[in-house]
Amino acid sequence: MSQTLSATTLLAIPLAPLAASALVGIFGTKMGGNLLGRSASALLTIGGVLLSFILSAMVFMQVLDGATFNETVYHWMTIGTLKMEVGFMVDSLTAMMMCVVTFVSLMVHIYTMGYMEEDEGYNRFFSYISLFTFSMLMLVMSNNFLQLFFGWEAVGLVSYLLIGFWFNRPTAIFANMKAFLVNRVGDFGFILGIGLILAYTGTFNYTEFFGKVDTLASQTYPGLGWNVATMAAICLFIGAMGKSAQFPLHVWLPDSMEGPTPISALIHAATMVTAGIFMVARMSPLFELSDTALNMILIIGAITAFFMGILGVIQNDIKRVVAYSTLSQLGYMTMALGASAYSVGVFHLMTHAFFKALLFLAAGSVIIGMHHNQDIRWMGNVRKYMPITWITFLIGTLALIGTPFFSGFYSKESIIEALHFSNQPASHIAYLAAMASVFVTSLYSFRVYFLVFHGKERYDQNPDAHHDDHHDDHGHHGDGKPHESKWVVTLPLILLAIPSVIIGFLTVDSMLFGDFFKNVIFVDPRHPAMATYAHEWTNTFHGAVGFATHAVMTLPFWLTVAGFAVAYFLYMMNNNVAASIRKALSPLVVILENKYFLDWINENIIARGARLLGVGLWKGADQGLIDGALVNGSWKVVGGIAAIARRLQSGYLYHYALMMILGVVALMTWFVWYGK
Repeated sequence: MSQTLSATTLLAIPLAPLAASALVGIFGTKMGGNLLGRSASALLTIGGVLLSFILSAMVFMQVLDGATFNETVYHWMTIGTLKMEVGFMVDSLTAMMMCVVTFVSLMVHIYTMGYMEEDEGYNRFFSYISLFTFSMLMLVMSNNFLQLFFGWEAVGLVSYLLIGFWFNRPTAIFANMKAFLVNRVGDFGFILGIGLILAYTGTFNYTEFFGKVDTLASQTYPGLGWNVATMAAICLFIGAMGKSAQFPLHVWLPDSMEGPTPISALIHAATMVTAGIFMVARMSPLFELSDTALNMILIIGAITAFFMGILGVIQNDIKRVVAYSTLSQLGYMTMALGASAYSVGVFHLMTHAFFKALLFLAAGSVIIGMHHNQDIRWMGNVRKYMPITWITFLIGTLALIGTPFFSGFYSKESIIEALHFSNQPASHIAYLAAMASVFVTSLYSFRVYFLVFHGKERYDQNPDAHHDDHHDDHGHHGDGKPHESKWVVTLPLILLAIPSVIIGFLTVDSMLFGDFFKNVIFVDPRHPAMATYAHEWTNTFHGAVGFATHAVMTLPFWLTVAGFAVAYFLYMMNNNVAASIRKALSPLVVILENKYFLDWINENIIARGARLLGVGLWKGADQGLIDGALVNGSWKVVGGIAAIARRLQSGYLYHYALMMILGVVALMTWFVWYGK
């Protein structure tokens, strides 16, 4: 078998959804005369993504047999020795990401047929999500920083369109602008990091950069004395903080729930928010040079995992609970990266993609069945009416909390083990945050589960059933009984539930302790977390089954049980206790309801300060100094001199003769006085 993948096949993978997006975006909308109907638009985009998934799966199997690809497919321009190209680097990391992105995207496309069937922008929505799939594929398949940046910005742009899909809603417009601006903050750091790499290595190409990366460790930035490798790594990670929603650049993600539910699954499960995690793993040779950067990553991840998880406990919107869960799990992935356990972080990225997409889509199914009510306080006993949604949501919940043998267990517990074995100073803080987050995750997960699927039926008591415009609706509200969703909604739930159960068990050995990431992810021997964990896996746990059975003797397992027990007591046995705790802790609740006042700080201090600075620069620097002093001042000086000079040009001959005589007298006086 050939050890090189087909360039034609690789090109077809991103271009198939791009072509479908373009056709539907033009001919399925008013711009092209609505030549494509709803069914044709849906089938065309689903077909494009299905083809992309099939080809990605074929490439994945070839990669497992040893095939790779790292070549340029299009040469754009050359500036001196700098080459700007479009190319693909396909190895085990890329192939895995391609399969995850295309599979989840395919499930979202199918789900959209049922969820958005009443929406006027049906065709436009399919065009957007296919374009998003193309953008993400270009990002993960890139072999150079230029193409990486293109994909990075493209997913940000399309997410802006998707979050603000219902552009008649002020809340949606605010949310998509917020996401766009916050990501620009992170992207500023990202492009600075790319600029540093280009300045010191002279290349955009990954392979050429990795060959020169060690030279960065011995170089310092002129005038500052800072290590270039550390600066580049931190700048790149700032970009990851924005894209992967890490504190304090996480504030855009909960508000992005204003977009339709399929987008929540696509953006916040397997694609956009995991781009930063993927990028750091890809750049492991650079990050391994800087313990400073790794410790920063550990701290940021720990803050995000714990404090964002706590916010999930007080949320009443079913989608926002899952959104804060995403933030917390992204914090786990980030902590794994900081512990140099890149393979574990990517492993959790993969397992999380399936069960989090499942939870988002199941939440959307609940919203449909509850006539577009999203408030979990007005649900209850939904399992009676929606059995498929109930069981799939339960599977996603069990995977999320880390139930032994479920996919989330293997990846989440592996992160905790890696943090335990890490020798980084900040790993101790991260380990405590991870352990505390285990309890918090179990608490908010089962709070949602019990309030939605068990207990008394409260759907007929919703005071906002007929007039709450905040809900994720695209049709009408109603107060009828819940009902199970159509097959196009439940089928993706079933298909996502399968990997949510088994994918971790099947892949943990090869991805973490085998050769799956050999020559793809680099870990310096100074960072022994994974090596120590591999030794424990072989000699203590004896594989995946032993690891799961051993879990019942560990603290994370009992913290998970404790979260379940507390949630059951508070929300199934005695609801009054939860209300009493909330009242007793009202000052803390106020802080949590205001999301630690970060939005207030951003809007009233940072944004207003920026506007004040902008006005000052406009009035003082632009109008005062540039326009007033330099531009207007210069012509006024010239005009004044000219006005004086005009008075000397009277046109009378005797005036000029007088000036000549005075000039001669002045010259004679000077020669007589200074010529002695």
